[in-house]
Amino acid sequence: MTPAWRPMAAADLPAVLALADRLHPHHPESPAVFAERLALAPAGCRVLADAVGIGGYAVSHPWTGAGPPALDTLLGALPVQPGALHIHDVALDPRLRGGGHAVAVLRALLAASPWPRATLVAVSGTGPYWAAQGFAEAPARPAAALASYGAEARFMVREG
Repeated sequence: MTPAWRPMAAADLPAVLALADRLHPHHPESPAVFAERLALAPAGCRVLADAVGIGGYAVSHPWTGAGPPALDTLLGALPVQPGALHIHDVALDPRLRGGGHAVAVLRALLAASPWPRATLVAVSGTGPYWAAQGFAEAPARPAAALASYGAEARFMVREG
C-alpha cells in the first residue's frame, strides 16, 4: 500500500500519540490536546497511512494569526473570528521522509483553508524547511505562548 493522507479518526489517536512521543520528546503534549484538536477541527487533522500503519500526522485548526497557542494547552474553543490556519504539527516517521508527503499535506490544508494566512511554530531547527515552503519568521503575540515551545522556537507566517 502506497502511503496516503486520509482524515484522522479518533481510533487513530493512540498511534498518533505514540508517533508524537517518539518524534517530539522535547515537546510533549497530552492525549487530551490531540483529542481536542481533532474534535474542534476534524477537517484539519490527517494521518499518513501505509501497509505498516500510521507513519505521519498533520494537525491544524483555525486560530488568530497573531501567535500560536501555548504548547500542551487545551484551546477550549476556536476563535469566533479566526484570522489564519494554524499548522499545529506535521510529523513524519523517518522511514517516510523525503517522499514529498509533508509538502502534499501542507498544500491540501492550505487549499482547504478559507484564510490566506497560515501560521506555525518551527522547532528543532526546522525553520529553513518551512521558509522553503513560503513561511517567514514573525513576532508572536503573546510572546509567552511561543516561549512554551523552547528558546529556539520560531513563529512563522505564510501570506496568500
